[in-house]
Amino acid sequence: MYQYNLKHLIQILKTKFCIFDFNILSFLMKSLKFIIAFIIFALILSCNTKSNSVKISLFAPNLSDTTPVFISGDIETLGSWQPDKTLMTFVGNHIWIKEFVPQANASIEYKFTLGSWQKEGLDNNGNPFPNFSINTAKTSSKTDTIYKWGEAINKVVGQITGNVKYHKQMHGDGILDRDIIVWLPPDYEKNTSEKYGVLYMHDGQNIIDPKTSSFGIDWQVDESCDSLIKVGKIPPVIVVGMSSSADRGLDYSPGVKGTAYMNFIIHKVKPLIDATYRTKSDRKNTFVGGSSMGGLISMMLVWEHSEIFSGAICMSPAFQYKNFDYVPKILSDKEQKKDIKIYLDMGTVGLETQLEPGVNAMINALNAKNYINTKDYFYIKEQNARHFEAAWARRFPKAMIFLLN
Repeated sequence: MYQYNLKHLIQILKTKFCIFDFNILSFLMKSLKFIIAFIIFALILSCNTKSNSVKISLFAPNLSDTTPVFISGDIETLGSWQPDKTLMTFVGNHIWIKEFVPQANASIEYKFTLGSWQKEGLDNNGNPFPNFSINTAKTSSKTDTIYKWGEAINKVVGQITGNVKYHKQMHGDGILDRDIIVWLPPDYEKNTSEKYGVLYMHDGQNIIDPKTSSFGIDWQVDESCDSLIKVGKIPPVIVVGMSSSADRGLDYSPGVKGTAYMNFIIHKVKPLIDATYRTKSDRKNTFVGGSSMGGLISMMLVWEHSEIFSGAICMSPAFQYKNFDYVPKILSDKEQKKDIKIYLDMGTVGLETQLEPGVNAMINALNAKNYINTKDYFYIKEQNARHFEAAWARRFPKAMIFLLN
């Protein structure tokens, strides 16, 4: 019927209006059909996109309707764990919502705050909730309930094992100023003629002191090193923690700020540490470590500056994430094999599942470069482990034993 009407229309136009050319009309009609098909496709795509959106709802009966409520999670849309970045929408009846479109089949972890970690959601015992989570492969909506808000009743009191020194607000060109914490091994004050290797670590506020850690839980680097040194499983070592800044993501990834941050460590922090403390400053005794984006920048430092660092701890590293991929850098390097050691690990819950393909790709790249498992690199996959300080604290002793022996 459509073909008949179309031909009939063209015949009338040719008869009545000689200025029309048959070929031009055919082209116009085909173009019209293409445009209609494109519009239909766009509508279908729009519907599919909407169906892939996720809605997280919070029922908070003890909050007033005008209270600003924030959701903070492990993806950029949810503020990348910043407590005051992603505001939820109040919809009435003590319910706040956040709708967004995540990556397909994502496992997302999050918490709720009133604008700071001193005002986060608490359970009935006055303790912070474990991370809430939603698996977008299984559900598109979830409702959580919180009755209490504030600082934890059983607030963690900062405790540090051993002797630490502080260097406040160190300046680096092109990056924000930051604090430095230095942990000294147990025999540092007694054996005044002894020199020590140095481990440089990112997110320094989270590694030693639970009082300064983002979530009140630290890596227990001080306790682990103290114990490992005393039982002879690792040689005595100095640990230098460099606090992260508000530009953490940029500092710890490829780019202008990432380069500036690496230069800061190599040309400002390391010279200061070598001049102030009794260090073994050669590459054989200089290491670097971190988690997540800190794991990425640790890999960048040991790979691009192997003349300075001989080993790296890369916990839950973000080698492939969003728009960047560091694995091709490894594969394209003309140097067949560097004299370095790399510790890698990964959990299986939440954000870990999104980072695992990048870790697997990195392992394949190292294998292609003739790096040997358990000798040149060491990989651990911890079941049921989250992307969190407590998990990295559990695995840290294994990383140190591999790296320093």
